[in-house]
Amino acid sequence: MTIDDVVVVAQTAIYTIIKCAAPLLLVSLCVGLLVSIFQTVTSIQEQTLTFVPKILSIFLALILLGHWIMNNMVEYMTQLWTNFDTYIR
Repeated sequence: MTIDDVVVVAQTAIYTIIKCAAPLLLVSLCVGLLVSIFQTVTSIQEQTLTFVPKILSIFLALILLGHWIMNNMVEYMTQLWTNFDTYIR
């Protein structure tokens, strides 16, 4: 296994991680921003108010996007195991 192979595996792994995590992080960011705007408009200064909407929205996003995320991870692992003989040389 050459250094180029290691770099390709690492790049693909990082890209897969970003691709799978980005939708959930964006949902959390948007919900947090909306709750912060709501808190500013209504002058509510409760720090724990953002947790419940974020948890519910991430749970809903996992329900909707879980299949896609799992397919991406399975595709990456299948590619990794298919090329396993190349990696052990």
